[in-house]
Amino acid sequence: MAEKENSANGEVAVKLPQKSVFGVATNIKSDASAFIGLVLAVTVVISALALGGSISAFFDIRSILIVVFGTMLVTAISFSGEDFRAAITLIGQSLFRQEVSTDILAKQLLELAIVVRAKGFLELQKYERVVRYNNFLLQGCRMVRDGASQEEIQNLLGREIDVQTRLHYKSAGILRRAAEVAPAMGLIGTLIGLVQMLAYLDDPATIGPSMAVALLTTFYGAFLSTVVFSPLATKMEHNAQNDAVQKRLIINGMTSMVRKENPRRLEMIINSILPPDSRIRYFK
Repeated sequence: MAEKENSANGEVAVKLPQKSVFGVATNIKSDASAFIGLVLAVTVVISALALGGSISAFFDIRSILIVVFGTMLVTAISFSGEDFRAAITLIGQSLFRQEVSTDILAKQLLELAIVVRAKGFLELQKYERVVRYNNFLLQGCRMVRDGASQEEIQNLLGREIDVQTRLHYKSAGILRRAAEVAPAMGLIGTLIGLVQMLAYLDDPATIGPSMAVALLTTFYGAFLSTVVFSPLATKMEHNAQNDAVQKRLIINGMTSMVRKENPRRLEMIINSILPPDSRIRYFK
């Protein structure tokens, strides 16, 4: 933890911390809550089906074609191929997300600010290797080291936040569109099954398969919308908000370093961005 000392002009300064927070091994943590939640939800539904009878009765290739592939194709019509591919990549990242601990990131920014205030901008070059886990932070450190102004840092890094946030919300929008389409495709499948059943009422052998299509498509559509698409869309929006908060912390940290402000002021700025239960106390 950093300690204070009195300088010759009476200004409160800070010493370099004896134990660097960059050595904390828990800086990056895995967040597989979306994947685990999805797997458990599917397991609960399958378990309920198994307890009620044969699971094979709930498998119908025609229903899968109508709902699963139909939903994918109808959703793809609403967006460009590039947006669709980007969404698939971000969905995969949301299922197996590597999260940066916000409190450790904030403390690292304060430590970097202490280093810059004590030894100058070029000292940041020694820290580039240990901040590579966060490309946004690395980019900010390089801009400060190279003498970029605070306006340049705010404009360049701020635009990157806007681009990444729009990309995440666009991908979440694709999932929400799929959540709307899936039940509709289930309804289409239900109508197809009913029409087939009514058309061949004189043939009792066709009534069962037709009713299976009618009911299973509704089940598949509701399941995909409620269990898969809507929760993943919410998760992506939550991730976008967290990423934006962390990147705003980095921008404020970099601009504070450029101004060579006292790190104690940076701590106040950081805590004004973080929610009350996540605020840090770096200095005693």
